[in-house]
Amino acid sequence: MKILISNGRVVDPASGRDGPADIAIANGRILAIGKVAPDFAADRTIDAAGLVVAPGLVDLAARLREPGHEHEGMLESELAAAAAGGVTSLVCLPDTDPTLDEPGLVEMLKFRARKLSRCRLFPLGALTRGLAGEVLTEMAELTEAGCVGFSQADAVLRDTQVLSRALQYAATFGYTVWLRPNDPWLGGGVAASGAVATRLGLSGVPVAAETIALHTLFELVRSSGARVHLCRLSSAAGVALLRAAKAEGLPVTADVSINSLHLTDVDIGYFNPAMRLVPPLRQQRDRDALRAGLADGTIDALVSDHTPVDEDAKTLPFAEAEPGATGLELLLSLALKWGEDSGAGLHRALATVSCEPVRVLGDALGSLASSAGRLVEGGVADVCVFDPEARWTVTPAALRSQGKHTPFAFDTSGFELPGRVRATLVAGHVAHEAARDAA
Repeated sequence: MKILISNGRVVDPASGRDGPADIAIANGRILAIGKVAPDFAADRTIDAAGLVVAPGLVDLAARLREPGHEHEGMLESELAAAAAGGVTSLVCLPDTDPTLDEPGLVEMLKFRARKLSRCRLFPLGALTRGLAGEVLTEMAELTEAGCVGFSQADAVLRDTQVLSRALQYAATFGYTVWLRPNDPWLGGGVAASGAVATRLGLSGVPVAAETIALHTLFELVRSSGARVHLCRLSSAAGVALLRAAKAEGLPVTADVSINSLHLTDVDIGYFNPAMRLVPPLRQQRDRDALRAGLADGTIDALVSDHTPVDEDAKTLPFAEAEPGATGLELLLSLALKWGEDSGAGLHRALATVSCEPVRVLGDALGSLASSAGRLVEGGVADVCVFDPEARWTVTPAALRSQGKHTPFAFDTSGFELPGRVRATLVAGHVAHEAARDAA
């Protein structure tokens, strides 16, 4: 289908483009931006007057819950949620059941996602078999099957020797290892250590759980030369260590979740299980450091950390509730809110969820690396069209995700969010469209 997106404000952080332009799309590619050939006969025209036309969002952390946890999320529902949020590419974690440690499972997941045509799916393979932290997986075979990196998700890897061997192997073949820095002996609590956790009687996770793990990782990176992506930093001390590591030239990147960027441990309130998250919400000084780190590029990307949880697992006492929250449909709005609140602006906000995540993925994207997360003539037509002036509040029941739990529900957070996705195109296919007057 030939599509013309007309009268929109085209914003592409990768190139710095920001201005009115038409975009012509055919055969899943962008034919022209700006001056469209007079003989271009569009099968469909999308009027983007008053709207921003941006690259499709790239989310580096989402759990789709399939296979094995279909009661919490189905591929159909979660990819529909991604499209509704303007997300055209996402990285899924390997902690499914069974875990993504066999090529056949990876190929099946990618095949199903392609059939749905809602979002591009890039799986992370398990770093160790069954995420047990003992035996390395066949990384070469998993890469051939479509894995873009290797991760333990939130499963602990206690044996430093296994981790060292994994990084050495990954460095040999140019693979990236994705790890959440968390010391297994200190990181077993349910809330961030501090006055709130003490007052509520909740077991704490000290900042040292993150910093000790970071020190270990940086030493292993120095000795192995492996590329490591640090997932969901949560502390000011962690940001400082990352900044120093980057200044040293270590091949490390990092992301932060929408939850840690906007919330603090005070938001736990009276044991609100919607705030039971991993990593746990920390103090305001940590949130401020995360915001500053994202603004100055120390932290590379903003992620949804989308983890749908069913009702039975969430409506339990705080310490027993399953951690996680739905976030795919909120990623754009919470990026824009951070851009407004911090003064980072629209371009930096969009960069953290488009071209910067693509830079993190790098060569693992193959031919997509040159055009995903950006708008470029000849590149893939992954596009997000949104209304920057729209304001909306989160009603959990209206979310497309099967998981309805979010800490940003208006009745508990009071958040009014900016920006509303009006259309999402994946390879020139309209994966989502909403009326302008939709809530």
